[in-house]
Amino acid sequence: MSENGTALAVEIRNLKKEFSKPFSKEKTLAVEGVSISIAEGEIYGLIGPNGSGKSTTMKALLGLLAPTSGSCQIFGKDSVRVDSRNDVGYLPENPYFYKHLTGRETLSFYGKLCGLKGPQLRTRIDELLELVSLEHAAHRKVGTYSKGMLQRVGLAQALIHEPRLLILDEPTAGVDPVGSREIRDMILGLKKAGKTVFLCSHLLEQVQEVCDRVGIIFNGELKKEGTLDELITFKDRMEIVVSGDQSAREQAAAVLEQELGLEILSAGASRASLEELFISMANAEQK
Repeated sequence: MSENGTALAVEIRNLKKEFSKPFSKEKTLAVEGVSISIAEGEIYGLIGPNGSGKSTTMKALLGLLAPTSGSCQIFGKDSVRVDSRNDVGYLPENPYFYKHLTGRETLSFYGKLCGLKGPQLRTRIDELLELVSLEHAAHRKVGTYSKGMLQRVGLAQALIHEPRLLILDEPTAGVDPVGSREIRDMILGLKKAGKTVFLCSHLLEQVQEVCDRVGIIFNGELKKEGTLDELITFKDRMEIVVSGDQSAREQAAAVLEQELGLEILSAGASRASLEELFISMANAEQK
């Protein structure tokens, strides 16, 4: 259970993963001591530079990599168990589809792998093609799809068996701004439908728009985690917006409201963007 009593969809505890170096007894440490909890119905974003351990963490959660130590659980089941993935849909960064199949045939293929068939499968395919706005391209071969269309059919295949948890690795990689916005809106729609989403993205603005909580990982360690308000609010700064003529506004930073007779329109903690926070942390890590 989470701190507020909500059931956990994902619980990663002290995850450590080492890889052996070829022709050597030395080990490469990819992830060390990462702990992440994601409540049901939450959108959690994991961000970090290339090689920081994001994909290793996701693969360990999916059971594709065995942890060196620590554990990963999905809805209370250890991720090394095959049945832990029954409620998981996964979209890798660069999904591969058989180019000679149409969009509808592609979803049918994945649906049958998940045990769907007959009218149930056909209805589900129709629902997903509408959800990802690919009805017009349902009978086109996937080999003719644009990058944005491939990502959308990838999202549809991840949803084919109606999973409770979606794991999305760079869901808008290589997608144009319009397509990226459409995928963002779909992710928000999934949350409204009660889905839990764990996503990894290098597009910090997108993470800031859709995620309830964010984790920042560097060199295999989770350096910072929290809600967006917790992460991007400066506790030692305050912003005050005032109305008045230019001369008065120039003095506002050092003058009290009562002395100048200015109306304070709003006041609150000064905030950074998620990008500013990430870059400042990246610079600190390099020193």
